Amino acid sequence: MATNGYECGLKLIKELTTNTEQIQDEVLREILSQNAGTEYLRVFLHGQTEKQLSKKNVPVVTYEDLKPYIDRIANRETSEILLAKPVTGFYLSSETSGGQPKLILVTAKYQKKGALYGTLNQSPTMSLIQRDEVVKVGSLFASVVLRGIKFLENHWQELCYDIKTGRLSDWITDSGCRDAASLVMKPNPEQADLIENICNCKSWEGIVRKLWPKARYIYCVCTGIMRQYIAELEFYCRGLPLVSTSYACSEAICGINLEPLCKPCDVSYTFLPNIDTELVDLVNVKVGQCYELVVSTCAVGDVLMVSGFYNNAPQFQFVERKNVILSVDQEKTSETDLFKAITEAKALLDPLGFILTEYTSYVDTSSAPGHYV
Repeated sequence: MATNGYECGLKLIKELTTNTEQIQDEVLREILSQNAGTEYLRVFLHGQTEKQLSKKNVPVVTYEDLKPYIDRIANRETSEILLAKPVTGFYLSSETSGGQPKLILVTAKYQKKGALYGTLNQSPTMSLIQRDEVVKVGSLFASVVLRGIKFLENHWQELCYDIKTGRLSDWITDSGCRDAASLVMKPNPEQADLIENICNCKSWEGIVRKLWPKARYIYCVCTGIMRQYIAELEFYCRGLPLVSTSYACSEAICGINLEPLCKPCDVSYTFLPNIDTELVDLVNVKVGQCYELVVSTCAVGDVLMVSGFYNNAPQFQFVERKNVILSVDQEKTSETDLFKAITEAKALLDPLGFILTEYTSYVDTSSAPGHYV
């Protein structure tokens, strides 16, 4: 069964990356045929569904352009303002690199796919109780994985007490969390003592492998701005590979990493044409050029560099978020510029054995000349 599933997966990837242009056209045709009658698209397409007409008439917009329509749906107007399918809910985007969170529409089709990632810090006690069954540790972003580890580092004594007594601390009031924990929690002093001995060590280097001995890898996005967390993650996970399996934004899951065991600095994601469409068709992008991702004519704000092709599907590396910049006078300092500066400054810490855990920057113009802090 597992072999058949693996072979089917390889066959599907081959088809998607070989017939890229055809599949992308089919996806766009399906989107237009379903939604051409919505209030938003009627203005541009007048009920028609031709690809070239949509590329010519439907403008590339940002979230702010769509926000009035989304707000109307959130205020209980019909979802047919933007979508033919009923909106079943909303969620807030992460906005990990800047800006305000976006309100994202959710349909039944999206909900059926379910959550792709579980987070370490959502249920640290359960992760410890079931430590012998855990085969992977992670979350969507590297920063969240580190938050989970830091939580354990600061609260392991209390968590061990909970495991020893078989009950959660009173300050955990979320009913869903308590109900889920009650299904697996029972007094287990032997397990608590074992975890306590592991955590009560001089250094937490390699702690993930000690707490979860069957874990084979750490899964999380560690490209782009998340690169800053790689060194610290490697300290805690000593020897376990950092695997970034897919590239996702709030609007869509856009690509997969076909070489998941490569080094984080070498990660390239392969665009899958059945996900959505861009103004420059996938098959027409050029290696070495940078593009802003556009999902169904909505600019996402991610700048990507094409690193190669897998069959006919482009592969890309995340570069930075668009418009996340600092400026003292007339210069423009991008997210990439800041990361390069931090990387060079970090070299001064390495000989001292220090690990850079996080960084931020802002413009100080309270004195002349203005400068970056």
